[in-house]
Amino acid sequence: MLKNNFTLIINHNSDIPKYQQIVNAINESIAKNILHTGDALPSVNSVCKTNQLSRDTVFKAYSILKENGVIESVPNKGYYVANETRKVLLVLDTFKAYKEVLYHSFINNLPENFITDVQFHHYNIDNFKTIINNSIGKYYKYVVMGFDNTEVPIVLSKISNEKLLLIDWNILSKPENNYVFQDFGQSFYNSLEGATDLFGKYKELSFIYPTFTNHPLETVVYFKKYCKKFNFNFKIITNSKEFNIEKDVAYLSVSDRILGAFLEQCREKNLEPGKDVGFLSYNETPMKKFIYKGISVISTDFKELGTKAAAFITEDKPMQTYIATKLIVRESL
Repeated sequence: MLKNNFTLIINHNSDIPKYQQIVNAINESIAKNILHTGDALPSVNSVCKTNQLSRDTVFKAYSILKENGVIESVPNKGYYVANETRKVLLVLDTFKAYKEVLYHSFINNLPENFITDVQFHHYNIDNFKTIINNSIGKYYKYVVMGFDNTEVPIVLSKISNEKLLLIDWNILSKPENNYVFQDFGQSFYNSLEGATDLFGKYKELSFIYPTFTNHPLETVVYFKKYCKKFNFNFKIITNSKEFNIEKDVAYLSVSDRILGAFLEQCREKNLEPGKDVGFLSYNETPMKKFIYKGISVISTDFKELGTKAAAFITEDKPMQTYIATKLIVRESL
């Protein structure tokens, strides 16, 4: 039986293709519990007549929905809603251990009828464009980790604001965007303040910020600000080949590659982390509490970030929040 409270309205002046408007309308009606599994959809002829559309336009929309498993067709009976599964797109930069924490927190806080597709852009704008352009109209909501490229907000403008959540890094965002960000500036600075007594054991603080990293440069700015305020001798190392540890120096790194090199050099030079040299790593991972005698970290709570992102998906209301960055002290400092 045709669902009387489902109304399909086409905006003929919109930049969104008409077939895509049909796809969006049906997906949204399922997401909002207007349409349910087994509900009949208007016939192709009915949609054409009511909205002054060609058969090709309506058939294309229904074909896309069939291909995505949203609807099915029964000969001589028409089209029906196949399932009420809601698909979510999660776009991350790269796969790392702390991203896995975020991912599991995100999916574990979603109801069972939500399916999450994960894509990685690897800071490549062409790859990012392909992911987003191919996803338009296929997902209930979008959770996207952006990066520093002026084309990113242009690409994301194709997604309606109420369906889009930006996560992790506040770069090139708009005031109206929904977001769950970590703070790479003042919150990072506050965490450094918490380690001041521990840093006092060392003659110098050295920030390894290698050229291959995509970590926000903002942390370097606040690191310098911190060292100048507390009168620490400091150094910024951008060439990872120049990383050669010295006794009585504390190192801060945004790269886990550097952590591996640090521990290897400690063994070669017979230097003990936390006594002869210090190390503070950026971004908590499940293993850092177990590596050596424990690696001190400055990190946002990726579990909480994932939980907040899931709440945006399920609660259907605006979200603009920051997750604090905190210091976790272990034996390496």
